Amino acid sequence: MSSEIEHFQAHIRQAIAAGQTLRIQGGNSKHFYGDTHADTALLDTRAHSGIVSYEPSELVVTVKAGTPLAELEAALAAQGQSLAYEPPHFGASATVGGMVAAGLAGPARASVGGVRDHVLGVQLINGLGEALTFGGQVMKNVAGYDLSRLMAGSLGTLGLITELSLKVLPVAPAEATLMCALSQQDALDLLHRWGGQALPLNASAWVHDNSAQPAQDLLFVRLRGAVAAVESACPRMVADVHALGGHATRMDTHVAAADWAASREHTLAFFNAPDAEQCLWRLSLPQTAPVLSLPYATYIEWHGALRWLWAPADAAAQLRQVASAAGGHATLFRAAQAMAAPAPAVFSPLPAVQQRIQRELQKQFDPHGVFNTGRTGLR
Repeated sequence: MSSEIEHFQAHIRQAIAAGQTLRIQGGNSKHFYGDTHADTALLDTRAHSGIVSYEPSELVVTVKAGTPLAELEAALAAQGQSLAYEPPHFGASATVGGMVAAGLAGPARASVGGVRDHVLGVQLINGLGEALTFGGQVMKNVAGYDLSRLMAGSLGTLGLITELSLKVLPVAPAEATLMCALSQQDALDLLHRWGGQALPLNASAWVHDNSAQPAQDLLFVRLRGAVAAVESACPRMVADVHALGGHATRMDTHVAAADWAASREHTLAFFNAPDAEQCLWRLSLPQTAPVLSLPYATYIEWHGALRWLWAPADAAAQLRQVASAAGGHATLFRAAQAMAAPAPAVFSPLPAVQQRIQRELQKQFDPHGVFNTGRTGLR
């Protein structure tokens, strides 16, 4: 057992003895996400860093949780591989453990799956200071509950992730991005139609672009796959756009790549707060959800399944009611700079049965409540 692991175990046991709550942190790039509390002590993972093993031919990498995410992505890129779900960094200091704990994925999420779909195994330290191992380095290696994937999106509330085995994928041989002038309704209808066809559809984004003169509604669609599949799909999709009275052009690949990266990292103009009283809301919905009857600027990803909105904190009840009616939920992703107390809950309340299951699960992993369980909205 490494000295870092022993240090983590000692830190957790000391916290238990002192009745202290710990906040697990890597690069602190996603500190804004979830309900954190100022009275928690810090447990920093960055000393536990490095790629443990990497088998490009097996499409598996095992890495320590404190490893910089950029370091892992560079090692994969050198072998023509990547984390297909395009996790956002939100800062140069992002770590692999933080990526999994946050469970956030980028533009390709709807087509390739999310973070938890690529977690094969995990080592962690629970709330008793015990080192545990779940899963392994292959897709199906144990019977029973898949507890390794449970760590994705847990926000450090179930344990300290120390090591991860992840599935990686080859970079697609061909890529193309189409920019289509379409209304939100036409864009959603077309995305739903394309989703039922044999097209190499990888990512999409719709926005009302105020930077252009005049302002216009734009749908961006990214294709990835075999060269023949991408090249044959482009003219078919352009023809579909024209049939709706829209206009479509193929973007320069390098320009498009920068735009998709900006979408992932929230550096597009849309993600600049309109004013200090606006919050960034994240609505997770079924892909087939219709245009929402809301008076707020919207940025749509994941073929309709992810809607970003700028709205004030007091719109929480309205947003959550509309999201629930559409079969989804609303999350307060970034709080306003000037937000009056009391602030709305970050996450939509869970149904009673799910809330009970989550509470009991946390008790099993962390019976003393040493981890920052409030971060998921539970106490």
